[in-house]
Amino acid sequence: MTGAREPAFASSQSGMLIGMPTSQIAVRIDQEQLDALDQLIAEGEFDSRADAVRIGLAAAIRAAGSRRIDSAIVVGYEQHPPTLQDDAAAQAALREAIAEEPW
Repeated sequence: MTGAREPAFASSQSGMLIGMPTSQIAVRIDQEQLDALDQLIAEGEFDSRADAVRIGLAAAIRAAGSRRIDSAIVVGYEQHPPTLQDDAAAQAALREAIAEEPW
């Protein structure tokens, strides 16, 4: 990976901030993936190959963060399982919330 280069301009889909410093990386993919990527670009799903990689990487990072949070919640429930009183209170709160709905 190379060092940071001059600020980049925002992409319409990538969510990059104007002036955000960026680094360039090299990625190798097989021809089938490249063809599929180019098709998505032709269909307007992405602005460019680089845009698609940025968006895909951002999605992978978000997914990994969600998995870490999910794992922490599971560990919390394993270490402190809900009691019967907790379950009853949760069900009562749910019934009240449903009853308050305007439908």
